[in-house]
Amino acid sequence: MSVISPSLRTARRWPLWILLALFISSAGLVWLYWSQILLQSVLWQKDLHRQMTWLLQQVAEQPHQAGLSLVIFSLLYGVLHALGPGHGKVVITTFLATHPSRVKTSIRLTLLASLLQGSVAIALVTVMLVLLKTSSRQLHLSSFWLEKGSYLLVAGLGIVMGYRALRALWRALRPPAAPPFRAFQPLTPHSPHHQHSDQCGCGHAHLPTPQQMSGNVSMKTQLLVVVSMGLRPCSGAIMMLLFAKVIGVYLWGVLSAAVMALGTALTISAIGLLVQQARTVAQRLAQSRGDAGKYSLVMPLLMLTGSMILIVAGVALWQAAQMTPAGGIRPF
Repeated sequence: MSVISPSLRTARRWPLWILLALFISSAGLVWLYWSQILLQSVLWQKDLHRQMTWLLQQVAEQPHQAGLSLVIFSLLYGVLHALGPGHGKVVITTFLATHPSRVKTSIRLTLLASLLQGSVAIALVTVMLVLLKTSSRQLHLSSFWLEKGSYLLVAGLGIVMGYRALRALWRALRPPAAPPFRAFQPLTPHSPHHQHSDQCGCGHAHLPTPQQMSGNVSMKTQLLVVVSMGLRPCSGAIMMLLFAKVIGVYLWGVLSAAVMALGTALTISAIGLLVQQARTVAQRLAQSRGDAGKYSLVMPLLMLTGSMILIVAGVALWQAAQMTPAGGIRPF
C-alpha cells in the first residue's frame, strides 16, 4: 500500500486551486460589469432586430443574398439574446451545479431546451395565426400562459430536487445499523461478511463516483429540466414570425426562428459547461481532502440549496409575470 506524502498531495492539488481561482475571478468580473454587459447586449440585439426585419423585407426579391444574411444575423441574435437575464439560465446552472453529470448530458439538456423554446414559438404562431387564424391578442394571451406554466415547472423542479436532497441527507445522517454478532468467525477484508468502512483497506469504493451519480438523474427529471426551460416561447422568435406573416414570407420567418434557437443553444451550452467544469474542480478538491463523511453531506446540502433557489425563483417569476400593453411580448 503506497503512502502519499502531504507535500506531494499538495503539489497535485495546486493546479486545481489555480483553476478554481480563475473561475471565481471570472465570475466576479462578470458580476461587477454585468449591467454594462447587459446594456451593450440589449443595444446589439436592437440593431440586429432592425437589420433582420429589413432583411425579411428584402428576402422576397433577393432570396439567396438576403436569405443568407438573415440566417447569419438570426444566429448572432440568438447568441446575444441568451446572454440576458432569464429563468432558463437559472434552471440549468442550478441543476448542473448540484447534479454531477457528463458533458454529453449537459450539452443534450441545453440543446433540447433551447430548441424546444424555438419550436414552441413556431408551433404557437403557426397554430394560432396560420391554421386557426385567431387574433394577435389571442396569440399573446396563449404565450403569456405558457410563460406562467414554465415558471410553475421551475418551482416543481425545485420541489423534486428538495425531496431527493432531504432523502440523501437522511441516509447520510442516519446512524449505521449495528452489525450482527457472529461468534468464532474471523473477518478478513475480503470476507463476505466484512463490514465496510472508510479505512477498512479492502480496496472497494464506498462513495459513488461522479459517473455513477450522473446515472441517478432519471429521464423524467431531465425531461422536467428541459420543459421548464423551453416551455416559454422565445419572444424574439415570435416577433420575427409575426412580421414575416404580415409581409408574406412566413417560411423565412420560421427559418429565422429556428436559427435563433440554435444560437441560444450555443450560448446556454457554453454557460452550462462552465458551471459543470467549476463544479468538477470543486468536487475534486473536496475529495482530495480524504474526508468521505463530510463529502457525503456536501452534495445533498448543495442540492437542497439549489432546490430552494428554484422554488423561490419560480414563485417570484409567476407572481411578477404580467400582461404588458403590447400583449405580453418582451423582445429584449
